[in-house]
Amino acid sequence: MSAFVAALSVAMTGVAVLSAPGPFVGSADAATVIRFGKIQYDSPGSDNRSNKSLNAEYVVVRNIGTTSVNLRGWTVRDAQRHVYTFGSFTLKRGAYIWNNTGDTATLRSGSAATQDTCRWTKAGSGAINC
Repeated sequence: MSAFVAALSVAMTGVAVLSAPGPFVGSADAATVIRFGKIQYDSPGSDNRSNKSLNAEYVVVRNIGTTSVNLRGWTVRDAQRHVYTFGSFTLKRGAYIWNNTGDTATLRSGSAATQDTCRWTKAGSGAINC
């Protein structure tokens, strides 16, 4: 398995705060176990507003607790009041999910239509551009 942990990447510019409305859905200690793992606030290269450039800025949200937490209603926001609000999404506790020797990630819409896939077949640098 790779070093990828159960996390959610949210493409958003200049994210600064993760907040949660009460009451919490999930564990009682949800406010202390859901943390930012990484924030890529400046995409590599020039900011040309292409999808590649925009999606190179992201936030990784991690669950460092022992139970899954539903993030429904949680928000990620910045100082300029850009806001991303989570729908019903359960962030499982830390776990490896991708196979180092090959796997396929599939992105589906709410109606289950496949929107994109990314496939890798061998171990390498631990990252892939799809």
